[in-house]
Amino acid sequence: MLSGGQSRRMQQDKAYLGYQGQPQLQRAYALLQSRVDRCFISVREAQTDDALRSTLPQIVDQLADCGPVAGILAAMHAYPDVGWLVIACDLPLLDAPTLQRLITSRFHEGGATAYASVVDARPEPLCAIWEPSCRTALHACIDHGGASLRHAMAHLQLRLLDVKDPTVLINTNTPADASYVRTINPALRE
Repeated sequence: MLSGGQSRRMQQDKAYLGYQGQPQLQRAYALLQSRVDRCFISVREAQTDDALRSTLPQIVDQLADCGPVAGILAAMHAYPDVGWLVIACDLPLLDAPTLQRLITSRFHEGGATAYASVVDARPEPLCAIWEPSCRTALHACIDHGGASLRHAMAHLQLRLLDVKDPTVLINTNTPADASYVRTINPALRE
């Protein structure tokens, strides 16, 4: 799970945002952990001793200032022969059926399996399965001056799924986003 961001737009660490009485990072970790063999959180070096993150298994980013691609590449470096179910820690409405459908639909022979964004129909890279074969495309993004996961996905064979409930992929990047998801699902209020 990607949790190494700097949360600049949120103005506080998104991993600590409380939903249903617990930090979002813990909620997301529990959701993911029950569906994979092993689960890790991606962190920057400066976050390894963080009170919340230090309680969970970590993979430390090896590249600086590369965004989420750094977390995925660090995971692939640590375990190069496995596919990675990657989620961002800021998806408070993500649910078990959505993750299970992604797993069931996995495109082993391709580079990735992802949901199509309801906003622009492009792949949603932060709720996706990244296969070992995509590492070259991820490195190419960095080598060409950008770290866009969507750009990397444009160069992969991928399976693109329609999301059943478009709200499950809403991420919380700002305080207004966090407030909005709580209006969609009042159960998420602290």
